[in-house]
Amino acid sequence: LQINGNIVAPIEPSEWTCLTTHCDKWIYIKHVNGLTVRGNGTINGRGQKWWDVNDRRKPTAFDISHCQNISVSGLSFKDNPHVHFHIENSESATVSNITIDAPAKSPNTDGIHLSSSRDVSINHCRIGTGDDCISIVDGCSNLKISNIICGPGHGISIGSLGKHGSNDTVENVLVSDVVFIKSTNGARIKTWQGGQGYARNIIFERILSQDSHNPIIIDQFYCDHENCTEHDLAVQVSGITFRQILGTSQGEFAVKLDCSAKVPCTGILMEDIYIRSGTKGEARSYINSAHGFVKGQNTPEIRL
Repeated sequence: LQINGNIVAPIEPSEWTCLTTHCDKWIYIKHVNGLTVRGNGTINGRGQKWWDVNDRRKPTAFDISHCQNISVSGLSFKDNPHVHFHIENSESATVSNITIDAPAKSPNTDGIHLSSSRDVSINHCRIGTGDDCISIVDGCSNLKISNIICGPGHGISIGSLGKHGSNDTVENVLVSDVVFIKSTNGARIKTWQGGQGYARNIIFERILSQDSHNPIIIDQFYCDHENCTEHDLAVQVSGITFRQILGTSQGEFAVKLDCSAKVPCTGILMEDIYIRSGTKGEARSYINSAHGFVKGQNTPEIRL
């Protein structure tokens, strides 16, 4: 599939009608083995008026589902009402040289969203959105993400996992050679209380934070726009490595590992972290129920 030129969405949400059951997607490809999508085209969702209305139909720009042996390269995405690019229930995919651009205040405009997919490589992409630059949720494994520039946005996020008691799993993820520029978060894992499952064997390494708010964060108490209560159950977070991460932080804590006392984070490795405050004062760390090892030079001081 070759995409050149501009694909432009209706400027008014009321003009978006379709004759299928998949009205929550602009472009939808399903059940293809050996899919190649390339070109220098732009998919422009013209999302401003969508962001201003409460409409559950806000469409994803490009959705690839139940596919194998996928290659996507060269495309640009701009101002989509919802997620820009979604890969779901697929395997053996390579995504490269993608550009995604949306305002920092655009809601739920994740850049690349992965769900129930395995053996996926994402590299050499420039992503700026109002939500996660790359989000990785339940059922994902064997992912390699490298050479990414993220900002604005909410970082590269594992999760959220375990919402409403669900059993979610993510494992074997390598995130390397990333620059976060004034993003809300950087390297991030987020889970809900009361959930089950695991996030394990995850590496974040060789990362530069340029004034991100939370450069390194594990949050087992994630609660987004809901009235959350205390639970004994939690998604198990284990085997997490943060290595060679440096730069500046605009937030209260350059390193925040906030884990459950009932299901603590284990096997955490912090190695060669150097993050200083981008404002007045010293960068600080916050560690709660996170256990593991500290190696090399670490600033701020980290105690596991």
